[in-house]
Amino acid sequence: MATFFYRQGMNSPSTGYPSGLIVPPAALQTTVEPQQVGLDTVRLTRIADVMQRYIDDGRFAGCSAAVGRNGIPAWVHHAGLADKEAGRPVRDDTVFRIYSMTKPITALAAMMLWEEGKFELTDPISNFIPSFANCRVYAKGTATNHLTVPATEPIRIWHLLTHTAGLTYGFMHTDPVDEIYRQHGHDFGTPPHMDLAAACDDWASMPLLFQPGTEWNYSVGTDVI
Repeated sequence: MATFFYRQGMNSPSTGYPSGLIVPPAALQTTVEPQQVGLDTVRLTRIADVMQRYIDDGRFAGCSAAVGRNGIPAWVHHAGLADKEAGRPVRDDTVFRIYSMTKPITALAAMMLWEEGKFELTDPISNFIPSFANCRVYAKGTATNHLTVPATEPIRIWHLLTHTAGLTYGFMHTDPVDEIYRQHGHDFGTPPHMDLAAACDDWASMPLLFQPGTEWNYSVGTDVI
């Protein structure tokens, strides 16, 4: 089994953060050539090319990737800068700030409950949060004047776990539905004094970005879980 590890730094200095993603440098030391563990060096080069493209077009300041198989690191590549102002490159010991680590923890907890038979992955989430019973899907228009259509099937638990529910984030700034979230006060967080139960009801009142299960979009799905 191959393992892929990736870390990125946004277009700002990475110094001075009190916490971050710290991978021991020893964990990034390769002791074998990629081909010795069955990895294709040509394909690995493609990863490096994509990383560099993200640096060149300004999306990232710096990033790192490591690929291994059966627990053996076989390929490590760094691109860009850890500190743009100082011109310090990304290295094995660079510390990256990291977000959304509650998502895998929440997903793991949910799967533990599934193993205990508490629910099926195909269960509609309206079984647990009734406000999601009659979702509508954005069809066209602007954030203030738009057309919606009924969802052709309910949002199911597996949709939340895989970011295919049609939910979104206000900070995405790519679609009128994102703007609707911001109009409701959901940008990088929820409105002040709004608890999670109220936030779920609010998200349920807004249009979905697409029909559940038909597309992928990073979203508040794990928050709903």
